[in-house]
Amino acid sequence: MYNPSSFAIHDLDELQQQILATRLALVVTHGEQGLQASHLPLLLRGDEGPNGTLYGHFARANPQWKELHNGAEAMVIFAGADAYVSPGFYPSKAEHGKVVPTWNYIAVHAYGTAEVFSDAGRLLELVSGLTDRHEAARAQPWKVSDAPADYIDGMLKAIVGFALPIQRLEGKRKLGQNRSPADYAGVREVLGASPDAHDQALAHLMR
Repeated sequence: MYNPSSFAIHDLDELQQQILATRLALVVTHGEQGLQASHLPLLLRGDEGPNGTLYGHFARANPQWKELHNGAEAMVIFAGADAYVSPGFYPSKAEHGKVVPTWNYIAVHAYGTAEVFSDAGRLLELVSGLTDRHEAARAQPWKVSDAPADYIDGMLKAIVGFALPIQRLEGKRKLGQNRSPADYAGVREVLGASPDAHDQALAHLMR
């Protein structure tokens, strides 16, 4: 992605934290069928490989997994907080009027080629890990083992898993670092006072 040096995130821990904070990733591939994309929840094992390894699964009926099986490179997009920035947020608008709208946001892109697998044991470990992660905050978390074993066995046959070692990782934190301190503070103040949860999340990051 276009990533000026003032916006680039280089710290691996910060990049991985954004991956962990993104509940639904976008997996993009290009192969014989052209561009394909799927929205998938993923697990990150940060200590596997230099940048970590992503784990997820496709429905077996989804042809995109075949592109991974054939060696296609994948780009995985982890979108963070974002907010529209109006020229009216800038104190400099009143001074000279030389301002235009923009968008502040955080994003991480991961790239790599994946190993595809259908082994029932690995798939069970994967879906159990995903379930435990997203059920953890519930008062009575549901577990894969709560469902009948034969039912789970049938569901596992309907999916294909993948492990994607991250070969390249890039992040962008566009929060208005290129603006004056007064303009930066003005945007942060307006977004922080907004009733919109997305605006508030972006303002929190700007602090």
